[in-house]
Amino acid sequence: MNFWDVLISILIEHKENILRVHSVESFGTQDGPGIRMVVFLQGCKLKCLYCHNPDTIDTSGGQEYHVDELVKMAIRQKSYFGQKGGVTVSGGEPLLQSKALIPFLKKLKENGIHTNIDTNGRILNHFTKELLDEYTDLVMLDIKHMTEKGYEFITGMKRKETTFDFAKYREESGKPMWLRYVLIPGITNNPKLLKQMGEYFKDYTTIERIEIQPYHKLGIHKWEALGWDYKLKDARENTVEEIQEAVEILKNYFKKVSVN
Repeated sequence: MNFWDVLISILIEHKENILRVHSVESFGTQDGPGIRMVVFLQGCKLKCLYCHNPDTIDTSGGQEYHVDELVKMAIRQKSYFGQKGGVTVSGGEPLLQSKALIPFLKKLKENGIHTNIDTNGRILNHFTKELLDEYTDLVMLDIKHMTEKGYEFITGMKRKETTFDFAKYREESGKPMWLRYVLIPGITNNPKLLKQMGEYFKDYTTIERIEIQPYHKLGIHKWEALGWDYKLKDARENTVEEIQEAVEILKNYFKKVSVN
């Protein structure tokens, strides 16, 4: 191989090891087990009505990081992770960048760091499968809605079954998974929907817990800054009683129910 072939090979490898990052949180406590470094990747194909990070949606935004730079950041913070913590990759939708995530999570695993991916489950290509099967210790899967109509209303996209196909793939792998569910009064906070979700997943053995995420409006100012119309202005937050009712319903189906 001559000089130019070597140079081109190095440049290609460098480009393939680049992640487009929105931000990095060094002390996350709500994004998986223990204390975690959370890497929020840029880009998402969904536009969920309640998204509290709408500035992560644009696939052309963010800042480029080489995976080695992120690995070094994680290693420097490793002493804070303890036995349970590690690195969570969130977004946006991290699996849009599955190919570059493979070397990132592989190097984290080589350094004994627990890996977690927070995803909406719409992408299940061969890069994603390799990432899930080989290098992802935990998956946190966002369940948007149990009906096609509700899913399309919340996300702006069709085919809710993509999420459930993803869940099935993870279940068949035998590897750990958490579910996440945003509780919106009048939209997702419905006993019938909660029971439907419980019935669907009740026989899954890989689900360690389901996290209820009470609806809040903390991201409205970001929507306004982007010049976007926030369509859930009139939605109210959950009462304590509503949250507890949801917990009691889901406890009939899942090993552990937590409120995040």
